[in-house]
Amino acid sequence: MSNDNDNFNYSNNSFLGDHESISNVVKFWVYLIFLIPSIICSMFALYYLLWNRTLRHALHNHAIIIFLSIGLTYEVTIYPWMLLFFYKEGIWERTHFFCSLWLFIDWGLYYTQTILFAWATMERHILIFHDKWVSTKTKRLLVHYMPLAILAFYCLIYYSATILFPPCKNTFNGYIMICVDGCLFKSFLLHTYDTVTHQIVPHLIIVGSSIGLLIRIRWQKHRIGQSLKWRKHWKMTVQLLFVSIIYLIFGLPSTLLHLLSFCGVSNYVTVVFSQYALFLNYCTILLCPIASAVSLPQLRNERMNFLRLRGRGRAVAPIT
Repeated sequence: MSNDNDNFNYSNNSFLGDHESISNVVKFWVYLIFLIPSIICSMFALYYLLWNRTLRHALHNHAIIIFLSIGLTYEVTIYPWMLLFFYKEGIWERTHFFCSLWLFIDWGLYYTQTILFAWATMERHILIFHDKWVSTKTKRLLVHYMPLAILAFYCLIYYSATILFPPCKNTFNGYIMICVDGCLFKSFLLHTYDTVTHQIVPHLIIVGSSIGLLIRIRWQKHRIGQSLKWRKHWKMTVQLLFVSIIYLIFGLPSTLLHLLSFCGVSNYVTVVFSQYALFLNYCTILLCPIASAVSLPQLRNERMNFLRLRGRGRAVAPIT
């Protein structure tokens, strides 16, 4: 995720320090307010998806389960650390290993999650319109399980090699939130590769695949009508579109600023916008579990049943 060390983020620069658009107090309370329901939604959705055998074995839920698991890891580590940093007003002594671990989770896990979700948006086309591609165990292994495993292991190995065991020296600075300036951002080759491959391309895939999926599912409705098959496909589409919208609104601005910086636009031109983009970017992880929980049709049915049962219980309660 965007952090204090990226090229367009000048939180460790005196210029930015004198032009803070969003105070740490505001960030503290906004993140805290959204963090609590986000963790609850993550745990509730994961519990339901893993506990229910049918949902656990549904192919379209596997990427969502991994997505939510990474997000929950992020929520119970990075955000509490951020809140503590804001609470201590930046006066917090940390070890070099802790700073490197923070950067690994903050940057590495965030873009691992983004890449996996980008794959999920493409895979949803396969699961809906080309289900014969996953009709046998061998096909499911090649088309469904292997891409997820390869992408996950690739991201973990890549970010471990560039952040935890970097080819050049990491620079530590205890006065900024993420207290290490990673080698990943110093090397032009690594930074260019990371920006294009892990940031720009996945977001383009998310936007393009989501729009394409919506168009195809609407065309399917026009062709076959609102059949049971179409309703099932529509639910699978809505589940994905909710999270895609979160990425589009809260994650894409940061990526666009990365692209502008990559194209040579001066950081002093985008410094104010970058602060808002980073603030929104950190909201992405918090809002995605809420969107996932709301969009899961089975969870909606469970909530409605629960509310109806409560209503009936109140209706038959004796009057005293």
